Amino acid sequence: MKKILAINPGSTSTKIAVYEDEKPTLEHTIRHSVEELSRFPRVIDQKEFRRDLVFNTLAEHGIPFEFDAIIGRGGLLRPIPAGIYEVNDAMVDEMTHPHRDHACNLGCLIARDLADELPGCKAYIADPGIVDEMPDIARITGSPIMPRITTWHALNQRAIGRRFAAELSSETGKRVKYEDLNLIICHLGGGISVGAHDHGVCIDVNNAFDGEGPFSPERAGTLPTGALIDLCYSGRYTSEQLKKRISGKAGLAIHLGTVSVPEIEERIANGDEHARLVLDAMCYQVAKAIAAQGAPLFGKVDAILLTGGIAHSKYVVPRIVERVEYLAPVRVYPGEDELKALANNALDALNGDQPVRVYTKKKDSCLAPEPQLN
Repeated sequence: MKKILAINPGSTSTKIAVYEDEKPTLEHTIRHSVEELSRFPRVIDQKEFRRDLVFNTLAEHGIPFEFDAIIGRGGLLRPIPAGIYEVNDAMVDEMTHPHRDHACNLGCLIARDLADELPGCKAYIADPGIVDEMPDIARITGSPIMPRITTWHALNQRAIGRRFAAELSSETGKRVKYEDLNLIICHLGGGISVGAHDHGVCIDVNNAFDGEGPFSPERAGTLPTGALIDLCYSGRYTSEQLKKRISGKAGLAIHLGTVSVPEIEERIANGDEHARLVLDAMCYQVAKAIAAQGAPLFGKVDAILLTGGIAHSKYVVPRIVERVEYLAPVRVYPGEDELKALANNALDALNGDQPVRVYTKKKDSCLAPEPQLN
C-alpha cells in the first residue's frame, strides 16, 4: 500500500489530502486570513508558514508523518509537456525566483521540503497550469514578438478526460483510454480555459490567466487590442492597475460587482436584466470558444466535457450546451477534484504506470526574430 500526501496551495487556502493507494483518509482545507498573509511581502515568503501548517494539521488529525510520495500543485514554471515531474533543484530554483508570482508556485517547494524529511520519499508535481503541447502552427500570431502562450487548468482537464474515458469503458464494455479520444474540455471557474485534446495531447488551449478566450468571473478574456493600447497610454491607470483590469477586477467582478454565479442568478430571477445580459454574454463567449476548438480537431470530436465550479449552474450550462451540442455529445462534471488528481498521478508514478519526467529550464521557441522593416 502506498501512502501519499497531496498539497494544493491557493491564494487564501492550502488544501491537503492523504491517500492510501486510491482511498482518501483525510481531506482538509487550511484557511489563511488576509491579516495572516499580509505580513509576507511576497508569496514565496509564505513557504515556511504554510509548510508548518501542513505538518501541524497532519499531527492534529493523528496522521503519522510517513509517506511514499508527496505531490504538490505545479507552479508557473517554463512551458513543459504534460505529465508527472519529480521535484529537482532546477524546479526549486525556478520557483524560488519566479517570473510570475502565484500561490501555486509553493506546491513543489513545500512538497520537496517535507519529502526531504523522509527517507525514500519522492516529491512530485503533475500537469501544472503552464503545460504547453501546442504545435508551432497554433503559436503564431500576427506579431512575431507576441506568440501565443498557454496557462490553463491542465490538471483538472486531463483528470476529467481520464474520468470520461473510464466511464465510456464501463458503458461500452471495451477499454477506452483518454489517449484514444478527441475531446474538447472546458473548465468553468474563476478563469475559463477551453482545450482541444487530440489523443491525450492538448494541441490548442487559451491563456486563461491573463488575456485570451472568454471572459469569466475574474478575467477579462480577449480584449480589443487598439482600445487596450490607448488605455495603456491614457495616463488614467498604472501598469499594475491595468493588469488587475485583465485578471482580478475584470469579467463578472467588474460588470456586476460579484464573482458569485448563484448570486447573479438570483438577481436575474428578481428581474435584473443587466445581470442577465452580462451572464448570457459570458455563456455566449464560452460556447464560441468551444466551437472554435473543433477546428484543430478537424471537427472529429468524440465529446465535449464541461467541468469546474460553474458547471454546477443550471442557468449557465444549458445556455452553453444548446449552442455546441451540434458538434458532439456534451457531458457535465461539476466542480474539480485536483487533490484526487494529484494523488492518482503520484500513485501512477510510484507504480510505474506513468513515466516520471525531468524538469529543465531549457527555453525553446519556434518563432523567428521580428523582421526589421524599412
